Amino acid sequence: MNQPNAAALRNQVTYLAAVLIFSAYGAAAQTTPQVQNNEIKPQRRIVVSIPDHKLALLEGERVVKVYNVAVGAPVSPSPDGEFRIALRLENPTYYKPGVVIGPGKDNPLGPRWIGLDVKGFGIHGTNRPDSIGKNASHGCIRLRNRDIEDLFARVQVGDRVSLIAERTEEVARLFGGEPVNGQAAEALVAKNEANATQNDDTRGER
Repeated sequence: MNQPNAAALRNQVTYLAAVLIFSAYGAAAQTTPQVQNNEIKPQRRIVVSIPDHKLALLEGERVVKVYNVAVGAPVSPSPDGEFRIALRLENPTYYKPGVVIGPGKDNPLGPRWIGLDVKGFGIHGTNRPDSIGKNASHGCIRLRNRDIEDLFARVQVGDRVSLIAERTEEVARLFGGEPVNGQAAEALVAKNEANATQNDDTRGER
């Protein structure tokens, strides 16, 4: 077999190097648009101001939408703290000892349930739209049925939920007004309790 001369070897090496460079460039060109198309979007977050009876849906720092809500009654206040969405249910069935209410106009949970990672608490619709804007529930956050359907479609399991019992700087930025602390906060809570709907949960709904 004839041995290749030095010039031929150099040509082969140059050719192979060119092929490798071209292949690497082509692969990079194909993957770059995919990375651009899969940009990470800001995660959505729910912020509820308990004293304001309002819920804001955020995307990053941008307010997507604000909803009016009902919060816990004085005897059964809504929890204060940081949570996550753990469950999303369409047309939930309501259960309590001795009572089962299927989906429909009489269901205290309305058409949607957004469950939090704390047992028994969530964000849902209501068959008592007159309670919106009041301290009326057993601790859950209630929205009008059209609003819970809208919110439900915008969030997913894992999204953060902040339930805030005082008018912090963030709450003031999102919903207007001034931060309220100390005695002023206690006075606001007392005012809300005085205006609360008493014995509103005749069906035992949250």
